[in-house]
Formats: sequence, structure tokens, C-alpha cells
Amino acid sequence: MIKRMRLRALALTSTALAASLLTGVESASAQNFFERLFNQPPRRYVEPQYQQQPQAPVQQQVQRAAPPQAPRVTGPQYFTYKTDMLAKVNFAAISIDPALVNTGIDHGTVGATTQASAAPSPTVTVAGGSLEEAVEKALEGNDARGEPRRRMAAQDGRQVPSIGGANPKLEIDVRKQAVRSPEPLKATIADSLDDLATFEFYAEQAIGDAVVAHYSKHPQMIWSEGGRVSSAARDVVRELAGADDYGLNPGDYAVSMPRVNDEAALARFEMALSARMLRYARDIHAGRVDPNRISGYHDFELKTVNYAGLLSKLADGDDARDALRALHPQNEFYKAMQVELEELRASEEKSIVIAPGTFIRPGQTSAELPKILAVIEKEADQSFLAQHATAIELNRASQIYSDDLVAVIKAAQEKRGLQVDGIIGPRTVTAFAGESKAARIEKVKLAMEQLRWLPSDFGDRYVFLNAPSAMASYVEGGAEKLAMRTVVGTKATQTYFFQDEISYVEFHPYWGVPRSIIVNKYLPKLYADPSYLDRSGFEVTDQQGRRISSSAINWTRYGANIPYNVRQRPGPSNALGELKIMFPNKHAIYMHDTPDRHLFSRDNRALSNGCVRLEDPRAMAAAVLGWDRAKVDSRLAGQHGRDNLDQKVPVYVAYFTAWPEAGGKMGYYPDVYDRDLKTREAMERIEAARAPSI
Repeated sequence: MIKRMRLRALALTSTALAASLLTGVESASAQNFFERLFNQPPRRYVEPQYQQQPQAPVQQQVQRAAPPQAPRVTGPQYFTYKTDMLAKVNFAAISIDPALVNTGIDHGTVGATTQASAAPSPTVTVAGGSLEEAVEKALEGNDARGEPRRRMAAQDGRQVPSIGGANPKLEIDVRKQAVRSPEPLKATIADSLDDLATFEFYAEQAIGDAVVAHYSKHPQMIWSEGGRVSSAARDVVRELAGADDYGLNPGDYAVSMPRVNDEAALARFEMALSARMLRYARDIHAGRVDPNRISGYHDFELKTVNYAGLLSKLADGDDARDALRALHPQNEFYKAMQVELEELRASEEKSIVIAPGTFIRPGQTSAELPKILAVIEKEADQSFLAQHATAIELNRASQIYSDDLVAVIKAAQEKRGLQVDGIIGPRTVTAFAGESKAARIEKVKLAMEQLRWLPSDFGDRYVFLNAPSAMASYVEGGAEKLAMRTVVGTKATQTYFFQDEISYVEFHPYWGVPRSIIVNKYLPKLYADPSYLDRSGFEVTDQQGRRISSSAINWTRYGANIPYNVRQRPGPSNALGELKIMFPNKHAIYMHDTPDRHLFSRDNRALSNGCVRLEDPRAMAAAVLGWDRAKVDSRLAGQHGRDNLDQKVPVYVAYFTAWPEAGGKMGYYPDVYDRDLKTREAMERIEAARAPSI
């Protein structure tokens, strides 16, 4: 019964709740009943909030995220040239041992005089005085006429002073039975030290120190005698004044001539001439400019001058002009540049001068075009004129580069061995009209300076590579045996300026890719496609030499510090072609073959990553190995390998915009890396630093 009653109550409650939900009316009695039934505290009812279901998204194409920006490795930089400041020479530091200035003649050893002829010599009698007084009177008479004191050899080989005066045929001799005294010493600077201590004179620190050190040990005058400037000094002054013959500034070596018999002025002249002579010696031997301060692309072991040794030689009587001229570069290139400089200065300016930097494409207008046509017509032969005279005549005064002139320009380019493209650029202009007189003089002077950075003697056998001309030559026995075109570095990846020695040739080489090329050229490709190196014939190894797949590496992880080595296997597509000629150096520069043969036909061949590509690498390999061409061909039929040279061959990786060609003519080339500009700026800074001391 009780169970049935409970079921009925529950049914009634459910009915009431359902009615409440259906009508949406809150029933207080029903609610209270429900709360009492389940013993729950009263609570407020909250209407549930229903969220609208989002619509299905529109199907979109999934895009791969763009790879990050790849880093770059920069090459060497150009510097603001820093000069060595001049220093005031501390002449007060000259300290002379009194024993070094003990002069005079031993009065007890001077005897009779003899005639300088083979005839018997009469006895000389002296009235009213000693023989020494007669000698001094004769010397004074010689000095009064301004004649230099000559020296001659006595019959026993001893040097004795020659005198003039009442009887110029008489000479002082020493009696054989007498004890010989030391020769009289030259005049010294000892009595002028107080004045020199106040002498305001500036020089390079090393030169000033050398002068002070020399005169402390050797106080005798080099540049004066008898109260006058010596003939040796006059020779040196004339040599320094002719510095312009070698592309130098004579003002850098100027000295003031002293008054006669002015002891203090002569001492100052002595110091000044010695210092300026040493500066000149350094400049003609090693150059004014330190090339390593120009840029990181210059790499030279600086040449030096033995200042102490040079001063000592001149103090001992060596010919000053000969000593200085021996310090110039002793090679035929330097001599040719000196001759070219002299001839240029004596020559007239070209009758037709085309503006530097002229660049004209077909269809463009330029005021320089009539000048170019005039130069072509002036230098053309009859066969050229027979074909192109009409076009030249019709366009003689026109400034428009019309279509009918393109054939004229192309024919002129072909005749001069240029790239035949019809574009009138700097190389075409230079080949047609040459450069102005002033521009050629400047290039020769700069070339003479740059040549001083290299050894005075290139050797009997060497390879010469010149970036501005993009040419390579092999020289043996003083003669050019081989010459060929090259491809050199771009302005962004320049070929360095240095010297080394070729030691081996590698056939069918691997190409070890430099880190700069990995980062700058290949890393952007690897960010987009990590398998690029695997597909392109490259091998990747870690620091332990283990091979790793390119696609297995997260190349974006390392930035520019890639911890892997990359090399390209030998083969037809290898960047080094079939061989490379090695002169191991820290710049990773060498000569090699290339599969890109078409580049050698271009005028502008500054196109490589820095190494030197050879037009005929087999010929160069044969030359440096001392083989014939057939042996090189046979070796290339074999496998990868290396052959060492029996004797290393010097190689000069150079930069000259003026250089003597094999036929004797001076070649002029564009300043492809602006290094002439930087060298000129360095010279200007040096001259500015020297100016206050002149």
C-alpha cells in the first residue's frame, strides 16, 4: 500500500513539473515541494544559453612559410689611410765621445815636400815659419778660390791631401823614416751641438732616430768640407730635386742650402740632408704608401732600408748617387715606366679627347659620338673605310647613335679584339681613343709606386697576373713565353694583390667551396631546398669528416657559422674544370680551368668569385710543371691527383692600370676595383702630413 502511494505521488510531481516546463511559468508551490522532497536549499533558476554552431570553414590552399633571410659574409674592407705622424728630431740626444773629435796633424812627422812628377823633387825651404804654417797658407789659398780639396794616392798607396798655392805642383809627403800620424779627421758637428739642440726639424720617427744614432758614433760631417757644402752633397741635392722623374714629389725632400763658413748652418744642413736623403731612399725602395693600410685586399711583406748602413757607407766615401740609384726597383718594367713618364710629359695632348665614363647604347644620344666617329675614321685603314665610310659621312655631325652606326662600331670593336656588342663603354672608348695625357701620367706614377711594393727583381721564371687587364703571362729567361686572357674577381669579390709561389697542379680537382660562397651563394637556395647540394654533385661532411646528406641538415639553424664542409666532385660541371694550379695562401686564391668558356670573349672579365680562371689552363700547367702540352693531355686522361713542381715558381697576383706590354708599348686599363683612387688618396694624406716639415 505504502509503495503504491509513493509511486502515485511521484507521478503527480512529474506531471506538475512537465506542465511547468511546457507553460514556462514558474510555480512557487511546485518548486517548494521539489525542494522539500529532495532536501535542497532554495536557488534561482537561470535560463541556459545556447551557442550557435560555427559554420564549416571554406577550404583554402595551404601555403609553405617563406624561408628566413639568409645571412651574408662580407669580404675585406677598404680603410681610411692612417699616416705616421712626423716627430721632432731630438738632436739634443746626440752624445759624442771626445776621443772621436781629436783632430790635427802630428807636428813631429811632417817633413820635406816632393814634386808630383817623376822628376827629382826639390827641397822646399820655408822662411820665417814652420812647414805646417806653409801648408795651412796653401790650403787657405785653395779654399779662398772655392776649389775642393782633392785627394791623390802617394807612391806607397797612402792617401795624402793635395794642396795649391804658390806652387800647386808641390804635395805634402811624410819622411819614410818618420813615425806616421793618423790622417786628419773631417770637420765634426761637436762644436754645434748647443745650436742643434734648438733646431726645430721634423722627420719620420725611425729616420730621426737613425740620424741621431749615426752622428753620436760618427760625428764627422758627410755633406760639407772646408766650411762649404761638398760636391757629394750637391750631387745628392740634385738627385732629390729630380724625384719627379720617378713619379715622386721633390718637395718631400727639399733642404735649404747653408751660408759659407757658417758652422751652425752647416751642421743644420748636415742633419736635414741626411734625414731627407733617408726619406728619399725609403720612398724609392719601398714606396711612400704602406699598401696594407689601404685595404684587406693588399697583402705585402714590407720592404725596409738599412738607414744606419746607408749613412755609414756614405760617411766612408761611397758615391751617394750610385748608392741611391741602386735602391730603385731593378727591373725592366720600372725602367719602361720611367721612359713612358718622360715621353708623356714631353708629348702633346691628343687632338681628340673623349670624356671619361662615356657610355652609349644604340638609340641613345651623346655629344661624344662625333668624336668617337672621328677617331675611328682617323685610324681606319682603306678596307675599313671602303665598307663604312658612307655611314660615317652621313652621321659625322649627329649625336644620335643610329642603327646604321651600330655596324661601324661593331666592326671597329672586332678590329681591336674587343667584345663585339655594339655598346660604346669605357673599354671601347679606351681602345678607340686612349686616355688623356693627364690620366696616363697619373696611372704611370701610381704604377711606379705600386711596383716598389714588389721585389726589385722578379726572377728568371715567374707568372704574372694583372687584374685590371685580366691577363696572365708566363715569363722565362726574361722573355714572355705565354700570355692568355683571364677572368678575375668582381668588385664585390675582388682578387687580392700579393705574391706567392706555385707549388703543385691538381688534375680533375675537387672544389672545396669557401665559406663565403656557401653562405652568400648557396645558403639562400638551401633554405628553400635543403637537398640542393645532394642534387648538384656536392659532398657535405661534418667536422669529423663524416658524409652527411644535405637534406638531413637544418641549414637555417647556424646563420653564417656553418659547421660543415662542402666540396664539389670532379666532373664536367665542376667549377674548377679539369685542373687547378695551386700557390697555397690564406686568401684561397689560385688559377683554374672553368666550364664557362664564353666569358673569355668579354671585354669586362671581372666576373669570378676571386680566383683567376685561365683561358688556356693546359698551357699554363705545362709551363709551370716544365712539361710539354702532350704530357698534360696524357695526364688528364687519368684520374684525380696532384703533381708537384720540381721547383716552385713565383707568382705575382698584381693590380696595375698601366703596365708595359710584351711589344714594348705601355698598356692602360680601367681601375676596376678603384684601387688607384685609394692609393692616390693615401699619397695625398702622406703629402699633407709631410708638408709642415718641408
